[in-house]
Amino acid sequence: MWFTLIISLYLPLDCLSAASIFRSGTCQLQRHFRLNGVYQDGDVILGGLFEVHFFTVFPEQSFRTEPEEPYCEIFNMESFQHAQTMAFAINEINKNPNLLPNITLGYHLYDNCVMLGMAFRAAISLVSGTDKSSSDLNCTGPPPVIGIVGDPSSTPSIAISSVLGLFRVPIVSHYATCTCLSDRKKYPSFFRTIPSDAFQVRAMVQILRHFGWTWVGLLYSDDDYGIYAAQSFHQEMQLSGHCVAFSEILRYDNNPRSIQHITGVIQASTARVVIVFSPSSLVIPLMEEVVLQNITGMQWIASESWATSPVFHTSRFLPFLAGTLGIAIRRGEIKGLHDFLLHLRPTSHPRDNMLRIFWENMFGCSFETGNKETDGEQMKTVCTGQEDLTTTNTTYTDVSELRAAYNVYKAVYALAHALHDLMQCEEGSGPFIGNKCADITNLKPWQLVHYLQKVNFTTDFGDHVSFDKNGDALAVYDVMNWQPNSDGAIRIYTVGVVNEELETGMVLTLDEDAIYWNFETKKPPRSVCSESCPPGTRRATRKGLPHCCFDCLPCRDGEISNATDTIECMVCPVEFWSSPNKDQCVPKKVEFLSYEDPLGISLTTASLLGTCSCALVMIIFMHHRNTPIVRANNSELSFLLLLSLKLCFLCVLLFIGQPQLWTCQLRHAVFGISFVLCISSILVKTMVVIAVFRSSRPEGKGAIRWFGAAQQRCTILVLTAIQVVICAIWLSTASPTPHKNNLYIRSIIVYECAIGSVAGFSMLLGYIGLLATVSFLLAFLARNLPDNFNEAKFITFSMLVFCAVWIAFVPAYVSSPGKYAVAVEIFAILASSFGLLVAIFAPKCYIILLHPERNTKKAIMGRQAQNK
Repeated sequence: MWFTLIISLYLPLDCLSAASIFRSGTCQLQRHFRLNGVYQDGDVILGGLFEVHFFTVFPEQSFRTEPEEPYCEIFNMESFQHAQTMAFAINEINKNPNLLPNITLGYHLYDNCVMLGMAFRAAISLVSGTDKSSSDLNCTGPPPVIGIVGDPSSTPSIAISSVLGLFRVPIVSHYATCTCLSDRKKYPSFFRTIPSDAFQVRAMVQILRHFGWTWVGLLYSDDDYGIYAAQSFHQEMQLSGHCVAFSEILRYDNNPRSIQHITGVIQASTARVVIVFSPSSLVIPLMEEVVLQNITGMQWIASESWATSPVFHTSRFLPFLAGTLGIAIRRGEIKGLHDFLLHLRPTSHPRDNMLRIFWENMFGCSFETGNKETDGEQMKTVCTGQEDLTTTNTTYTDVSELRAAYNVYKAVYALAHALHDLMQCEEGSGPFIGNKCADITNLKPWQLVHYLQKVNFTTDFGDHVSFDKNGDALAVYDVMNWQPNSDGAIRIYTVGVVNEELETGMVLTLDEDAIYWNFETKKPPRSVCSESCPPGTRRATRKGLPHCCFDCLPCRDGEISNATDTIECMVCPVEFWSSPNKDQCVPKKVEFLSYEDPLGISLTTASLLGTCSCALVMIIFMHHRNTPIVRANNSELSFLLLLSLKLCFLCVLLFIGQPQLWTCQLRHAVFGISFVLCISSILVKTMVVIAVFRSSRPEGKGAIRWFGAAQQRCTILVLTAIQVVICAIWLSTASPTPHKNNLYIRSIIVYECAIGSVAGFSMLLGYIGLLATVSFLLAFLARNLPDNFNEAKFITFSMLVFCAVWIAFVPAYVSSPGKYAVAVEIFAILASSFGLLVAIFAPKCYIILLHPERNTKKAIMGRQAQNK
């Protein structure tokens, strides 16, 4: 690409004529470029390239005559100050007896007119010299310039360094920041006194991170400076987790449609912060359109190339650009510069045309001889050269904010110190082959590059100047804020600093109280695509949009997020659950059937009521133990049945309360043994009824003898012992234990008793069911026996109730969650116990208490006779 550029510049202009060299033995300069410049002779010449004009105008090409030279328009006072700062620094060095003694520095300063072609012409003019011919074809003696300060723009610096780097001509730029220029393989002789864009971009991202601006717009110039800065910015934004809402190019043609498109994108975007990497010359048309369309409410962030540009500091831009933050290169102070600038006078030398152009623009006059000239409707006076600069107030005379000019000052001193170190070399201990030193009378540019790489000095302002291995300067930036001035214009204030430190990296220090915000709230704006997700929610990226655009979805039950912008919710530990706000894990509520629970209170009351009822019936039976109705069918069995029922009621209390190992082991054992004792008593009672009936008939008179009181007790004992053995085996092999169950309801821990062995529990219930079934069948078969002997009807009914309750218990127990499963089991125990108590003992108590006349042997015998 650059070779094409070189060829396109060289061939049409025929700068060197090979034919003339061979014919005359001299090198003829075929043509002079028309360049604006300032000159001063010296023993050693330094070159300089500056943007003294904003635009280059190329005349129309007819292709019939020789093309006219391009010319420059719109004088830049600030850049001319930079050029004069270089002149001041060289004059100061020439007066310094300790730096370059016996050597007088001179300078050739050119205007690049912010155009690559003009900058390249100026650079070629510097390195080729201005002599019309040269007979020294061996290139002895010093080169026309030993080093160049500039170019301030990245694209011309890339082009110039690509060519002059081949000859190792040292170039020290004071304003070119493109990261690509740090490539030592491509640009071996390029240095700069301004940090590269890599540091600037990181500094900007630090500001964005500080204020929480994650959704920003980006505008960049259509040149190497803007393109490389935009690439670095996108990379840093990705690394920091931020997003670019839009990215638009500011083109050099300043097409109104392109500018209107950009302003339309800005207005349509939800981003309130816009970063601009561009020279001020491209920002001017953009801001003109911003004013025209009245685009307010934006937070602008300026790159160092326009952060301190005075062209925007007018009252016209105040409503739109006030509050702008910018990254600016380090401010410095140069003693004596202000007086030097004020004592500048135009010369009559025709080569110093840049100085005359400056004078004409400063005082609105013309050096053309003759009468007053007209410029449109205005009359121009003739310049005398004696006009007083002290009466002016422009950016040229303003030395309060020396930034780029301070970099120029450091660049000149870097070259001077390198040349001074070169001259201090002692023969025999030099750095070059054979320990040779450089010869000042035949100096080669690459020899100066060697010393320039090792430059290390401190300015009078106290700033340390040195270069790293890539030719970059130390990274230090000021953070600027554009604030309203008392005259209605804009004034720039320093509100912070950004340092690049080896130990801690990029460090941002801001005085937030000193920052002016151009918003009604007087606070930093919010510039996010989506507001941060609060704790208790997680981010869900919107499809097709950057990751900064997301929805906040609440965490699911059992999951939390305790920080903002969480991507995934965390699952709570097993025994914890999410709080109502889903921002912390709290211990799960432990649920069990407690005595404080209304359901527990009700069941406990029912249990005690059943126990008291059993005790009351027992008291009644004890008091009437000698009556026929109590003595009938073995009163001992009745008391044993009442005792077992009381145990059934009391075992319910083991099911209520927090499960413990002993309660878990006892509850089912006591329940199983109590019910077997109860059912065994009923079974034996039924068998006694049948035996008594059979003994009342002639063919069964001996039946009752085989089923006397001892046999009855033994039968109950054996039947109960079988259940005791089942419980013992169950408890010894797979004992029930307390268990925290979270499978029923995930948010609650159900504290229950794990049965341990399903087979053991099934055998316990199955044995009870077997005895109950046998009792029911026997009682059913004996239901039609004579009334005076017959309890079978009541036993049949009680067993029917018992079996119905426990048949219904199974599905209800299985389908009931948590503590309700325990409540179902308790209800089954209570219902079956009350069923047995009421069905068997209520009729007898009714006769004993309400109809005592029927509780006589005569009444019973009378019923027997009646039945016969």
